[in-house]
Amino acid sequence: MSRILLHLKDQASLTPDRLALVGNDQSLSLQQLISAIDQAAFWLSHSIENKEMRPVALALDNGPAWVVLDLALIQLGWPCLPLPPFFSPDQTRHALNDAGAIAIIKSAYPPDEGRLIAGERVDLSILDLSPRPLPTGTAKITYTSGSTGTPKGVCLSLAQMEAVAFSLIDVIGAQYAGRHLALLPLGVLLENVAGLYTTLLAGGVYDVNGLARLGFGNPRTPDAQTFLTALVSRQVTSLILVPDLLQFLMAALVRSGLGLPALRFVAVGGAKVSPGLLMQAAQLGLPVYEGYGLSECASVVALNPPLAGHTGTVGKPLPHLDLRIDDGGEIHIRHRQATQSFLGYVGGPEAEAELKTGDLGTWAADGYLRITGRKKNLLILSNGRNVSPEWIEAELLASPQIAQAFVFGEAQATLSALIVPRGDADQEALAEAIAKVNASLPPYAQISAWRIVAPFDASLGHLTANGRLRRDIILSDYLTPAPEDMA
Repeated sequence: MSRILLHLKDQASLTPDRLALVGNDQSLSLQQLISAIDQAAFWLSHSIENKEMRPVALALDNGPAWVVLDLALIQLGWPCLPLPPFFSPDQTRHALNDAGAIAIIKSAYPPDEGRLIAGERVDLSILDLSPRPLPTGTAKITYTSGSTGTPKGVCLSLAQMEAVAFSLIDVIGAQYAGRHLALLPLGVLLENVAGLYTTLLAGGVYDVNGLARLGFGNPRTPDAQTFLTALVSRQVTSLILVPDLLQFLMAALVRSGLGLPALRFVAVGGAKVSPGLLMQAAQLGLPVYEGYGLSECASVVALNPPLAGHTGTVGKPLPHLDLRIDDGGEIHIRHRQATQSFLGYVGGPEAEAELKTGDLGTWAADGYLRITGRKKNLLILSNGRNVSPEWIEAELLASPQIAQAFVFGEAQATLSALIVPRGDADQEALAEAIAKVNASLPPYAQISAWRIVAPFDASLGHLTANGRLRRDIILSDYLTPAPEDMA
């Protein structure tokens, strides 16, 4: 039996009327949430006659219905295949086919038809796809937009995901459970596990709304006023952000002059974060703590704890994990309990007990982990210097004038960058910002040439689910600019 569901039922027997889930004009107490899960599980079990272990895909916007259906699939013991809303049609087809999904659940059309789940009408469609071999115990299959057009399906057990959630409560403290607002799509594992499961287990209120209601109806042009209004009016106490969202929040606060006194914990991960950016966040009164994670580890691997974090590190490894760094600087991860280990990939062999991450890192003081970049992304300049582009990009992104940055220069004498400006920052403002960053870097790591480009977009294949740059695609799309194109 799921530890999450057991906990919810135990709490419902003690405080049935305590609020647990809100969003999209719906409010569910613990008892109402349990009833909604039972009803959804009953509907699913009668809608899908072939009950072999086949994934059911969720292709819904954020909302209480997503939460209820996810938990109902856990109750049934059926694998869930979350599909992020930013997936292209090709990526969605690949995930469905690769995982051998038996059914897909979408918003009902026409909207007044379909099954009513937690205030939202949804449709379930049976899919005529061939089954695929899955590791025993698969509870969730997650696909990111990845570094290729056909990413692997990461198979996770319920025990592994729950271990992450319980470890996060140990590190953060249940006293920080208040009202958590979901800003990342629930189809992203980080929000699903570290946001949803951890909040429910810690006794908090999970606030989940359609992303348009929070100002993110168009991710390319988010509405800062709607976003800030949601944070202030809901008295949000915790968030999970990727670095780009953190920058957006900081810029919105500076422009508005507002503060967020209720906010007590903001976890940021998905890409390297500049210490300078974290210091700027602290100056704005934002309690931001950097973390590090992998899909194969069910999202979070390490996190800085409240009030005791080490800036420039991603924190200590979660208590259910053991980490080591090999002679080449690569991070290896092992679960302390075999039942909580990574299962493997769809159609692939059983995973090794120790995971080679491909990430480079070092140990800082007191057992805190510092991420220095990706092994495969390391740039070797013509002078023999090795440079992690993530390091330089993080420093560039600490500048308020820069929204996105891509650093390259393999086999070149110097580094170059593609720059996406923030707001109305012009060539002159960007030049000043880059000069300031260069002044803080050693000569071999400075940007010698750069140019302005259009925003990198997940729908165009330039970003992964967590906002990481897909370097091969960006290089292919933009090529290497001619020297005369560069500033």
